[in-house]
Amino acid sequence: MPRLYYITTKTKEEAKKIARKLLQENCIAGANIFPIESLYWWEGEICEGEEYALVMQSVKENSAKIEEWVKTLHSYKIPCIVSLELAGGSKDFFHWIKTNTK
Repeated sequence: MPRLYYITTKTKEEAKKIARKLLQENCIAGANIFPIESLYWWEGEICEGEEYALVMQSVKENSAKIEEWVKTLHSYKIPCIVSLELAGGSKDFFHWIKTNTK
């Protein structure tokens, strides 16, 4: 089943590094990177800052590999790693995702 993976990173370069590695490993079919403004709790304080959202297309079967690579390459102690199952969408796009991942 196709999924979207959402990860936040400290820099655009970090997002690209993670996306490139996951593409090289055939874990993802593609990735999009967006600048975002984040507010969040960290160590008992409300923090605010600029981050980059990394949205990637893959399949459920790659979840463990994606999480492992992200934790290995990420600078955060506890990186945001979330996946969402895609229940509807273009069958051609879903086929592209499946074809371009292991």
